[in-house]
Order: sequence, then C-alpha cells, then structure tokens
Amino acid sequence: VEYSDAPCPDSSRDARLVPRSVWAVGVRVEAGGEEVTAFLPLATAGEVVANLQDTRRIALVATAPGDHRSIQLKGRVLDVRPAADDERSLTDRYRASLGRALEPLGVPRFFVLRIQHWPAHAVRFRVEDLFVQTPGPSAGQPFQGPFRPPEPAEPVRK
Repeated sequence: VEYSDAPCPDSSRDARLVPRSVWAVGVRVEAGGEEVTAFLPLATAGEVVANLQDTRRIALVATAPGDHRSIQLKGRVLDVRPAADDERSLTDRYRASLGRALEPLGVPRFFVLRIQHWPAHAVRFRVEDLFVQTPGPSAGQPFQGPFRPPEPAEPVRK
C-alpha cells in the first residue's frame, strides 16, 4: 500500500532530544502491515537520517490535504539504506499525486513538482504506536480505528 497524496513530515530527535524533520517523498506499508518504509530525499534529510541511525526512533504524520485528517505513526527504525532504482517510480507517483491533491487548495502543481525527491533514503520501521493528530479534541489520543470524516462544524452565527 502506498500513501499517494498525504503530506508526510518525518521526524527524529538527537541524543539531546532536539527534534529534526523532513518531508517524506513517499511511504509504503509493507506486507503484513506492521512495517512501513518512508522515502526521504537525500538532498534534505541528512540530519534526520543521522538521528534515525543513532536513536532508531521515528515519527511520521500522514495528513489528508483537504480536511486535515491526520495520523501519527511512531516506531523503531529497522533499516536505513539508499532507495533502489526500482523504487523511484513510487516517489515520482507520490509527487505527482500530491501536486494534484494540493492544486485545488491553491498550491500550484509546478511548485510540488520541484520538490527534491531523488535520490532518496529508504527508512524501514516497525510501527509501535498510532495516534490521532487531526486538529480537535481527539488530537494526541491513541488511534482506535479507520479514518472517519470529521463531524460537521457548528454553523457560524453572526
């Protein structure tokens, strides 16, 4: 399973607990669903990759662009390697899909297509925790089930 149009910031921390983030340029859920591979651009992920190799801890947030439904995956890094040539098509598809998803929200597609995405690191991790990160009263709570559309907001009365 690939996440094709969800912006995915990938975060790490160093030994002093100082956080660092980079945008993932593709995410793949591996067979069995317990492991995920995040693709991080070589051009911008240096500090994050160094932290991941040192601490072996990762947090990744996937957000639906239209309604901000978000989920955070936390886990233990199993492997960091250069992405293989046959994985480039995944990052190409992600970038194209993200461009289509953000364009109706006012982000020009050409802007998204300029995102550095190759070469990339492939970071495989075992998911240990899932948290709701959708803005609202459930943010930060453990994730309990499938995404549901957000409840309609109360109409604004003037």
